[in-house]
Amino acid sequence: MNVYGMARAFHEVYGGAVQAYAAAQLAPTRFTKIVNLTINPGFSEDPVFIEKMREIAKVYADHEEPVILIACGDGYAELISKHKEELSKTFVCPYVDYDKLKTLNNKESFYQIADKHNLPHPKTKIITKKMYQEKFDMDVPFDYPVALKPANSVEWLDIHFEGRKKAFTVHSDDEFNDTVAKIYDNGYTSDLILQDFIPGDDSNMRVLNAYVDHNHHVKMMCLGHPLLEDPTPQSIGNYVAIVPEFNQDVYDQVQKFLEDIEFTGFANFDMKYDSRDQTFKFFEINLRQGRSSFFVTLNGYNLAKYLVDDYVEGSLENEPTVYANKNKAQHKLWLGVPIKVFRKYATDNDASRYAEELIKQERTGTTVFYDKDKSFKRWLLLTYMFHNYVKRFDTYFEVNKGRDFEK
Repeated sequence: MNVYGMARAFHEVYGGAVQAYAAAQLAPTRFTKIVNLTINPGFSEDPVFIEKMREIAKVYADHEEPVILIACGDGYAELISKHKEELSKTFVCPYVDYDKLKTLNNKESFYQIADKHNLPHPKTKIITKKMYQEKFDMDVPFDYPVALKPANSVEWLDIHFEGRKKAFTVHSDDEFNDTVAKIYDNGYTSDLILQDFIPGDDSNMRVLNAYVDHNHHVKMMCLGHPLLEDPTPQSIGNYVAIVPEFNQDVYDQVQKFLEDIEFTGFANFDMKYDSRDQTFKFFEINLRQGRSSFFVTLNGYNLAKYLVDDYVEGSLENEPTVYANKNKAQHKLWLGVPIKVFRKYATDNDASRYAEELIKQERTGTTVFYDKDKSFKRWLLLTYMFHNYVKRFDTYFEVNKGRDFEK
């Protein structure tokens, strides 16, 4: 989804296809004219990644125009940053240095930086593998339900077991102890984040995408109001419906944070509104554009253009910061599921009613259904992919989402 979203952003402004490299193929990049995909088994990890990138670098060694290297996942962002010095000899690598990336990517150290820069986050306790093994200090200091998630999102990609989720909502001591045991017994070694659960359903979430230029100046921020998340265990936390939102206070807060830490490139924040103290609590920063970040391009702030203006045209430096979504006349609803799924499962509130207005005015869009990239095979595959969400929500919504609403 992320690969196709960036490819489409480039195609909408510049035309042509992008070159993409991956360890495996997913549905959005099949039967497409705008992504030339090369599959390299094992590419998502070293040593295969850097060995293949050295071969690719030879192809582009004498390329006339700058060649921009864009990661479309946490693992690839980390690998580019890790080899940034070598890769930058051939490619534009719009990422922070490796030490900073590791610090920000790890939720535990991110919260320490957030505290230093007055960025609010949920009350947190760290659970370590040693604490689990020695059964020491394993008490839960917050009222149930609580949130539990891996501090190391990159290591988590390689951990597999029945019931694995991106994040867990835990409702009892027994469930907590059982979940921690499964995580560590199946090979995870890093810390876990145990957090106070912020009341409310998915519609209390917000997502913010930012672009920070090579001089560490924030040039664009776009706030989205997610109305629905994927309830499938392996995909919990993936938004499937977002309306644009404007909030200058949040923009000011994030801009100060990113510029204070001297960030570079795309940043993607997840946060949730806490009605108990009327603040937004930040969960994490992703050092890349988000999976659902085509909602930014859809609403008129093309992600690809910021990269090109910054590193190719050199025209971004003197442009003012864009605080997106102030003009409601430009708003469009981004959907990653069929409209009927959104209507059935989204909580009835002001935001979902606003989304319904946009649907009626045909001001909606998806990442993958693109008028300039049509074929019967692609339409059939994506229609099937979208239709699968009907069954996924019927199967998982109540068990993974429904009981979280009670608090």
